[in-house]
Amino acid sequence: MKKALLSLMLFFGIIAFSQAKEDYIPEFSNVKNIPDYGILRTRMKLNDVVTTANTLPEFPGGTETFKRQFAEKMDVIDVKSDQINTRVYFIVEKNGYVRFVTATGDDKKHSQAAEIAVRRLFIRWKPATNNGEPVRFLYTFPLTLKKYD
Repeated sequence: MKKALLSLMLFFGIIAFSQAKEDYIPEFSNVKNIPDYGILRTRMKLNDVVTTANTLPEFPGGTETFKRQFAEKMDVIDVKSDQINTRVYFIVEKNGYVRFVTATGDDKKHSQAAEIAVRRLFIRWKPATNNGEPVRFLYTFPLTLKKYD
């Protein structure tokens, strides 16, 4: 029962807090403005990566399909705290493939599970573009998991 409840909370948390193409407002105008920049620069190749683009990267089937498939791939973990905040970062390359998946957050196990879930979605995205040319895009995916009593 706990696992089912946790899965539902995770799924609805993803829906509530993930970025959507239609209402996307860039959180960070530059990669160096990201609060986790110090961690990201050691785990990712950030040369020529953008955080804003004329056309955003698109998962086949759209954002809702990405959220659903991500939730299906995410392992259920035992949560000890009442709320966990995690931010998943990955680069959608010019060819549409996802690379350099990194997650940071309150709970190391939750961050690792989120990274693995993104890696399990080995699907080619439609890349972001600027002036009609594909660009390397740093996709930010915030997750919040809350326990409800």
